[in-house]
Amino acid sequence: MSKPISVIKGYHAHIYFTETNKETALKVREELGQKFAVKLGRVHDQSVGPHTASMYLVMFGIGEFNKLVPWLMLNRSGLSILVHPETGNDIDDHSHHAMWLGEKLDLDLEKL
Repeated sequence: MSKPISVIKGYHAHIYFTETNKETALKVREELGQKFAVKLGRVHDQSVGPHTASMYLVMFGIGEFNKLVPWLMLNRSGLSILVHPETGNDIDDHSHHAMWLGEKLDLDLEKL
């Protein structure tokens, strides 16, 4: 059974980094904050929630998707990025409804 896209209330992008590419990730973060209507989450140097690598969260509305995601595709600087909708179902949003830019990383969905 298909789901209406009206269940999507917004989007999250989780941008992952290592000690080696953290500076690059922070530059991408700065540009996202300057170019788009986003809310930037804290920078986590350790795994948090289902995320098994260091990352930060970028929250954005439905109207930003068509601008922000293509920008990330072209400007992710080799970073792995998880983009998912906010539907109220965290497990499905982080797995079945998600898309990856770059290398797909493991998530610990049991923590959701």
